[in-house]
Amino acid sequence: MRVVMFGYQTWGHRTLEALVKSRHDVCLVVTHPASDHVYESIWDDSVEDYAREEGIEVFLAKQPSRELADRIVNLAPDVMVANNWRTRLPQELFSIPRLGTVNLHDSLLPEFTGFSPVIWSLISGASRTGLTAHLMDDELDTGAILVQRSVAITPQSTGTSLVYDTLDLVPEVLEQALDGLEYGTARPVPQDLTKRTFFHKRSDRDGVVDWNWPAADIERFIRALSDPYPNAYTYFRGEKLRLISAHVSRCRYGGTPGRVFIEEDGGMVIVAGADAYRGRSHGLVLDVVRTEDGVDHRAMDFFGRGGGYLTAEP
Repeated sequence: MRVVMFGYQTWGHRTLEALVKSRHDVCLVVTHPASDHVYESIWDDSVEDYAREEGIEVFLAKQPSRELADRIVNLAPDVMVANNWRTRLPQELFSIPRLGTVNLHDSLLPEFTGFSPVIWSLISGASRTGLTAHLMDDELDTGAILVQRSVAITPQSTGTSLVYDTLDLVPEVLEQALDGLEYGTARPVPQDLTKRTFFHKRSDRDGVVDWNWPAADIERFIRALSDPYPNAYTYFRGEKLRLISAHVSRCRYGGTPGRVFIEEDGGMVIVAGADAYRGRSHGLVLDVVRTEDGVDHRAMDFFGRGGGYLTAEP
């Protein structure tokens, strides 16, 4: 089939790689210009560079235009494929191909619609995430599902490891979705939108730790914001601290959330949980923290001993 691909960053790169290795003919690649935005510079494998290396025509755009739509009409693709295209594709564009447009979204739709779904799935405590191929419609990530595959979220999972897990699903999911459309065997399943969860774009504010959360939730939050993502952070005596690794305490600790308390298992216990005053909550044991100069420190070396509080503001 003749395919036009929309994609950006590593997700788009992996998708284009799968298409190039397939039997399909990629007649145009549409991607965004390079950006220095913090989240767009992390997973920055270039779709543009790879397409040009493969001799595929490239169209650079921040958002769709009349010129782009006319170019796609002239190419008469059988299908379009999108992965990590950052702006809305209007119906007059996604409906051009005779078989429609397939979007790849890294969650188990209808849950975790929207932005940074892998990170939000780990933060939320979900047991699984995955990759969904669905037909594009007028709303964001709401079209009928063609193929869906899942991966487990384990106690060792990080945001980074789960990104790689879902990227590894791209070739299989994309091949099955395109085969189903080409051979007429696809049975698109409408999403149950009563189960939809819609998450917003992440910003710096979304990385600050709330010590009123239970320790297990904060530990998962730290794993979700693993390198190379901007890490979870807090403040200690006016200094910003990034939290690199931690674990939930064996013992229960009482007092005020955020209190830097005492050593346990070689790390520093921080009192956590909204009902910590009852003395029924586990603490969070910080193992490694990172100062603003980029240096990692053993938490016990940094804090020295208990005392003071970790806060959401300087």
